[in-house]
Amino acid sequence: MIRYTPQVFQAYPFLFFTGKGGVGKTSTASATAVGLAEAGKKVLLVSTDPASNLQDIFNVDLSEEIVAIQEVDNLFMVNLDPLKSAERYKESVVAPYRGVLPELAIKNMEEQLSGSCTVEVAAFNEFTNLLSNKTLVETYDHVIFDTAPTGHTLRMIELPSAWTSFLDNNTSGASCLGQLSGLTENREIYKGAMDVLGDEQKTKMILVSKADEAPMKEAARAAKELKELGVHNLALIMNGLIEEEKPQGVLAAMKEKQEEALGKMPPILTSMETFGIPLRSYAMNSLENILVMLHSEEGQVEEAQEALAHSMDMATLLEEIKKDGTKVLFTMGKGGVGKTTMASAIALYMAKEGLKVHLTTTDPANHLAGILEDESDIRVTAIDQEEELKNYREEVLAKAKGASKEDLDYIEEDLRSPCTEEIAIFRKFAKIVEGSGEDLVIIDTAPTGHTLLLLDSTESYHKEVLRSQGDIPKEVQNLLPRLRNGKETKVLIVALAEPTPFFEAKRLMEDLQRAGISVHAWLLNQVLTGYEEEDVFVKQKQQGELKWIHEVDKLMEGKFATIPWKKESLKGKGLWTLL
Repeated sequence: MIRYTPQVFQAYPFLFFTGKGGVGKTSTASATAVGLAEAGKKVLLVSTDPASNLQDIFNVDLSEEIVAIQEVDNLFMVNLDPLKSAERYKESVVAPYRGVLPELAIKNMEEQLSGSCTVEVAAFNEFTNLLSNKTLVETYDHVIFDTAPTGHTLRMIELPSAWTSFLDNNTSGASCLGQLSGLTENREIYKGAMDVLGDEQKTKMILVSKADEAPMKEAARAAKELKELGVHNLALIMNGLIEEEKPQGVLAAMKEKQEEALGKMPPILTSMETFGIPLRSYAMNSLENILVMLHSEEGQVEEAQEALAHSMDMATLLEEIKKDGTKVLFTMGKGGVGKTTMASAIALYMAKEGLKVHLTTTDPANHLAGILEDESDIRVTAIDQEEELKNYREEVLAKAKGASKEDLDYIEEDLRSPCTEEIAIFRKFAKIVEGSGEDLVIIDTAPTGHTLLLLDSTESYHKEVLRSQGDIPKEVQNLLPRLRNGKETKVLIVALAEPTPFFEAKRLMEDLQRAGISVHAWLLNQVLTGYEEEDVFVKQKQQGELKWIHEVDKLMEGKFATIPWKKESLKGKGLWTLL
């Protein structure tokens, strides 16, 4: 695999970086911008990522105004805050209806416009305005975007029917496409942006991944969607590769896992132009270390911090949950943080404590049975996402019978949106919880706060003005209040002691709190802190982790547990090592 240098993309005026949270999009985009600026190119680095740490990397206060980076000639930067953009966008859509529609209808509209899809559309709106500014684009040799639009966002933009008022079109239930209602005046600008994305002479779309199953699956999915949309000029960067020939200890086990994952790389990725970035022991959290990454091997050592004594013992945390009479337990978090493994370990513990446990997941690979092996006293079920989406799709399309083809295209895309997928799966969750009969139901992966509010507000809206036909099943109506009962329902957020996973988990918690659901505790998974190794790499990684462990400690006031990174296979009896 060729080692990555920014010069490999110097032929393209527009560079877009995309990938799962925590794979290194921001550091890779930053290194590319610095490298090209050092080569004499005038570069504008644009952030549209709510979790971006560009301000910290370059030690500058970023805003929606372009600023010059004093330490790097030719480098300029702008932070298009998608959360602020989404709020402005939401208000521009809702404002004309205030005082016209009932208050519950207004609240439903606001919730329609409160999800991650709206944030993406608002971000897309911002950078298409930037791309349409010919003077600005002509000023720079390269415009580099830290975070690219997803295939779902791009498909939404292409739907002709989605440009009309969603109040006239929203007859298919809880929708995720209401955010498109105010876009008509930008139609030509968006068409121009789509043309730029598909121009193989001007644009390179760069998928960033790690040598791990979850981010590679995400990269493969993104590649498939982009190619279907006519964006073919793709490249892959594998970040964090261990290059040592004969590593020792933890590093050796990590390399073995990487090689195993790379051997199972999805075919769509193996056919792509691929570059590698070596794993560094230092964090990409400063311009100094970005420069080191580009020019040498040794980086800044993190300032030593003391380990925490505040984190809870995992067994103590689970005993507390058991004694509280918890009936429903969710493990939540972004993909690749270890939710399924943690849910399985918790199920094993509770079953050994004498509880009748039902463990269920939406993992399409249904790895639960293999992880738990012969634990016959735990009922294990898997929710087939494709089957549930198929059933929900048929139900929604049946209500849309007689609609035009354009409207059906609109509804079809609605059914691909993240929150609509969550709604379909949550309905099945609700049935499981309603008729389980076990002492404890553990659900691996749960809906976001936005999805819960969307279901709740749709029901209220339905009762108030009878416009929405998104009938909420009885079991869903019953479960929504139960989730807000902190004694009966517990939410554990699973995360990693790294910047992007931390910020994503924090936003997830805020989202749930907005829906009236409290988070009981965090589980910080795969931490190296505590390993007694002399390896400089491991020591520096441990110091990097401690910063984020301290952040979780402050946020949760000690209500969290750390789970060590494990060399051994986490199956069957091996799960006890997590407890």
